Amino acid sequence: MKKFYFILATTIFLVACTTNSITGRKQWILFPESTLQAEALTQYQSFLNQNKVVSANTNRDAEMVKRVGSRIANAITTYYKSKGQSSELEGYNWEFNLVNDPQVNAWCMPGGKVVVYTGLLNVTQNEAALAVVLGHEITHAVAHHGNERMSQVATAQGLEIAGNIFTQNNSKANAIFTNVFAPTAQIGVLLPNSRKQEYEADHYGLIFAAMAGYNPQEAIPFWQRMATAGGKSGTPEFLATHPSDENRITRLKEYMPEALSYYKPVNSK
Repeated sequence: MKKFYFILATTIFLVACTTNSITGRKQWILFPESTLQAEALTQYQSFLNQNKVVSANTNRDAEMVKRVGSRIANAITTYYKSKGQSSELEGYNWEFNLVNDPQVNAWCMPGGKVVVYTGLLNVTQNEAALAVVLGHEITHAVAHHGNERMSQVATAQGLEIAGNIFTQNNSKANAIFTNVFAPTAQIGVLLPNSRKQEYEADHYGLIFAAMAGYNPQEAIPFWQRMATAGGKSGTPEFLATHPSDENRITRLKEYMPEALSYYKPVNSK
């Protein structure tokens, strides 16, 4: 019996421990992306129904979010295709929406469901900085960072992964998903993105922004503005779950030569 459980545990380990095809880092991944994408779509639609979405047909900022987002998505598609990894983006149907909310925040769910809050635009101040943010957030999704975090917690809690785990009866699975992906998620059951995940998002976010035709060097002043964006009101929501420190700027400067090698400026509206 002990031998059986050893073999079972070994099999699960080999299946769950995967190497990310782009970053090359080993990750603990238990959940099929299709499962997370389906749940994310449900959460995303619910969020949009409950919040004030700014129309891109009548608002220049909302049109800008969709335009910059589409360029980033196209850059990511091109990058993954160049690496022979187009299948990694299977199921991604990109959506970019601006929501009228003073929070300094943005996020991307599995499947390419993206929201930018109007409060963030006061800090980005230009399209290149917005591209840096979108590249960063989308990298978290396409690099399976949320799946990795969910898998770590599910393992720790002994959650059984079988079939569609997101049901009314599976409070554990729903709680873990909510703490990782839901727009209202706060630091609770899970820690914020790990330092490795943050640096990966910074690294590849710069590349994707550059490939989309935006100057990646705008990342430096943007993160400097982010560091002071809270003022007396406290830390911006974006930084509450995206820890920033003095090493971030150093790392960004290290990544910059590679990002600039992809940079070909495009004309913005």
